[in-house]
Amino acid sequence: MKATRRPNHETASAKITHRIQELSDWRGATLAHVRQLIHEADPDIAMEEEWKWAKPKSPGIPVWSHDGIVCTGETYKHVVKLTFARGASIKDPKELFNSSLEGNMRRAIDLCEGEKINEAAFKQLIRAAVATNSAARAQPKAGHQAKPVKLLSGGNPQIAKADGDAPVQAYIAAMPGWKRLVGGRLDALIVRSVPNVRKAVKWNSPFYGIEGKAWFLAVHTFTHYVRVTFFRGTSLRPIPPGASKSKETRYVDIGESDKPDEAQMATWVKQAAALPGWAP
Repeated sequence: MKATRRPNHETASAKITHRIQELSDWRGATLAHVRQLIHEADPDIAMEEEWKWAKPKSPGIPVWSHDGIVCTGETYKHVVKLTFARGASIKDPKELFNSSLEGNMRRAIDLCEGEKINEAAFKQLIRAAVATNSAARAQPKAGHQAKPVKLLSGGNPQIAKADGDAPVQAYIAAMPGWKRLVGGRLDALIVRSVPNVRKAVKWNSPFYGIEGKAWFLAVHTFTHYVRVTFFRGTSLRPIPPGASKSKETRYVDIGESDKPDEAQMATWVKQAAALPGWAP
């Protein structure tokens, strides 16, 4: 099948779709599948699809970005290559990277015909790449001091919406006074209780969830306490003490002089992680 010329006026997303369609073989199906996984891992990337490096003899390639390039999707005769711009800085426990292993920056995943990718591990890799980009962007340039985090009503840190551990740690670091210690201990307790926890900052609050089950818990800073929100709290046993206007939600408020029962909190966290969760 002869490839048709891609109109210059097409949007980047349309160009990626066009590329998938014109391949019309296993490479197109593979590219479509990984594109879907990328969107599922970080929906914001779907809004930042790009088409880069078009030349007279090369139409260009798909690029997925969030706070910088996350990965590119190149297609060759015998392989679909997904190159991660900061791959060398990303943890890859499932060893998905199998190409470009010698570089100081990039790492790549080469997919051949018939190969299946570990979907859960790939999504975690995408989120880790986004977190690495966000952390790099947050670093002050040489000779410049980092801008202080703005504190909103009640001393709640204003942190940009992002997935991964990095924005959550930025939020905790900006929590004022004694609340920072509470935030750090809560984060450590959640990670111990749910090792595969997914993290993000949304609406200036750290969110914790499980892949495929949405969010089960959030943390928010108020003037006199740190609030832990269990989105399906009425399903926990015993039911957490704080009532909410939302029928299923329950709160645990931790004040400066409070000594929360960490064993009970860990039990609630494990129970909450096993529930379907809440999707905004």
